[in-house]
Amino acid sequence: MTKVVIVGTSATELKGHPTGLWIEELAAPYYQFKKAGYEVVVASPAGGAIPIDAGSMAEGFFTEDAKKFMHDAEAVGQLSHSVKLDSIDFSTGVDAIFLCGGHGTCIDFHDNAIVKGAIETLYAADKVVSAVCHGPMALPQCNKPDGTPLVKDKVVTGFSDSEEIAVTMQAMVPFLLESKLKEKGGKYESADDWNSKVCVDGKLVTGQNPQSSEACAAAVISVISSA
Repeated sequence: MTKVVIVGTSATELKGHPTGLWIEELAAPYYQFKKAGYEVVVASPAGGAIPIDAGSMAEGFFTEDAKKFMHDAEAVGQLSHSVKLDSIDFSTGVDAIFLCGGHGTCIDFHDNAIVKGAIETLYAADKVVSAVCHGPMALPQCNKPDGTPLVKDKVVTGFSDSEEIAVTMQAMVPFLLESKLKEKGGKYESADDWNSKVCVDGKLVTGQNPQSSEACAAAVISVISSA
């Protein structure tokens, strides 16, 4: 059975600003992967309960998949008892990693040896590395087996600088994601703010924003199916 590890943040705040996981970005992929018949593991850097950014359950952001997830006992169970990332052996049996967003990732994804190791192990083994919105915060620290930046010469996307400025978080984040991906040699592409955009370059799959989570997961399934 195809096995996908979905990773959410363990961080509850960013410089005093309450944050966490953007629930849509876990819920939509979770159901897509389940529907595809995959084994789905929900993990986080610290393990245990994954905090949810309250903003992602506000009017206009709380999607049907997110509502379904929060009323799904099995799903909530996995969210409440997430597997600690360093307990997973990414060198065997894992076909893909999917990194969800939410500003919590600005604390525990971008400079994390365990997250880095998981991504680099899968990438080197020609497995799928995928991330949506702020999930790609994890990518700039990663390298290809030859030591060059993982995103170098790769077509990628992620939360755009203009979107970060629109939510007035530009001074809170460790770096502006679009700018950092470009700095690392990534061929960054984006849609207009809050429109779905997914980039697929080999086994690297990235989505721009919460509106891209469903399409990003569908792209992962497509890449796995054609492997």
